[in-house]
Amino acid sequence: MPCPHNQISIVQRSNRQSAVAAAAYQSGEKLFCEYDQQVKHYPEKRGIVHNEILLPANAPPEYADRNTLWNAAEAVEKQWNSQLARRWVLSIPREIPPDQYAALVRDFCNQQFVSKGMCVDFAIHDKG
Repeated sequence: MPCPHNQISIVQRSNRQSAVAAAAYQSGEKLFCEYDQQVKHYPEKRGIVHNEILLPANAPPEYADRNTLWNAAEAVEKQWNSQLARRWVLSIPREIPPDQYAALVRDFCNQQFVSKGMCVDFAIHDKG
């Protein structure tokens, strides 16, 4: 099963990027960014079929809220060139049934990131 698309990038303040804005775009939710005091919302973003936050055992439980998690990430990074988040976009082969997507991504994220102490905010998009 080929995986035709895989892209890894870093959300960087030096590129005028925001972790809150990236999370709002990815999840399709309206979020308030405390750093610039602006609401981040992308109503044209469609096709989001699932989104979820995974936390390691040592993470504060309030990080299960997307707005709290990403505003905390932005607050801890003070410098103009801060790296606020890492973004990994990949495609799931169509041969895998859609009802298995969330479990597949959840297992992968738990194994590769959460087990190493990282918070994960993932969303599954279906362009149809």
